[in-house]
Amino acid sequence: MYMTFRWFGSADPVTLPYIRQIPGVEGIVSALHEVPAGEPWPKDALTRHAEKIDAAGFRFSVVESVPVHEDIKLGRPTRDRLIDHYCLTIRRIGELGIPVLCYNFMPVFDWMRTTLDRRLDDGSFTLAYDHADLGRFDLARGLAGLPAWASAYEGPELAALLAAYRDVHEEQLWEHLGYFLERIVPVAAEVGVKLAIHPDDPPWSIFGLPRIITDAAALARLVALVDHNANGVTFCTGSFGARVHFAHCRNVRVTGDRRFYETPHPSRFGSVDMPNVLRALRDVGFSGPMRPDHGRMIWGEAGRPGYGLYDRALGAMYLQGLWEALADEPVAPQSFARASR
Repeated sequence: MYMTFRWFGSADPVTLPYIRQIPGVEGIVSALHEVPAGEPWPKDALTRHAEKIDAAGFRFSVVESVPVHEDIKLGRPTRDRLIDHYCLTIRRIGELGIPVLCYNFMPVFDWMRTTLDRRLDDGSFTLAYDHADLGRFDLARGLAGLPAWASAYEGPELAALLAAYRDVHEEQLWEHLGYFLERIVPVAAEVGVKLAIHPDDPPWSIFGLPRIITDAAALARLVALVDHNANGVTFCTGSFGARVHFAHCRNVRVTGDRRFYETPHPSRFGSVDMPNVLRALRDVGFSGPMRPDHGRMIWGEAGRPGYGLYDRALGAMYLQGLWEALADEPVAPQSFARASR
């Protein structure tokens, strides 16, 4: 395992020099967030982005992410042209030696939280989700989006997308994902890029939309769609707890049916047994990039909710400490099954 950190580019208040001061962070997880979904990433812009990361003393470890256009998920006739664009972007990522591409196949919305500033007892602010609160969102007015979402939607555009998905059930979405993978996996394999799908977050339907990457069985089905090592997963401890190319490690406290909030990374604060999660990754031979995922906003920090510097830096140190402590333990293959139940 080697530690990485997410950086949103030059406009990110968490700068590369700040990240450089977190001990042990070797790689950067980033993307060209300004490129609209469906457009190929310009080679010059991607090269400049990579050069900034390299000049700061890091390796560009993971592209997170290249958004998948909704026409691909919907199976529309335009998807072939859009998949060609996606393949061109994969080729350019491979040409720069970036080894992992994290993406998702969630319809319309990316990861979802219903509260961005829940105040915890210690005075920090965190992300939270309560399924019952979805009803307070007025989708007729559109949705501005959360940090790292590929798109924000005005009311009419959002209404049209939601209407289009009324005729797409889960099996059809699986078919569209398979069609997509059959075309991009060979390209990724050719240029040395490992594809790592992110599980749906949260792993259930929201606003009536189908979600399919929701449990371990879904991951097994995913890798079987195109059985090649380039087709793999992002192991995200906060979405549910294969072929792992990238690990997101965060902790959540489950407070009821489809209700949770995000906590500090150490196990005692949340519902995730983080030592066993890392032990499982170690036992299956995981040697790729890992990053601390969403953090609280602490010590008065302002910025993107969930993506401040301080709490994610604490998480990076905690995770490295766990990994170091595991180094001398004997490998026990059965621990993977125990930790993932």
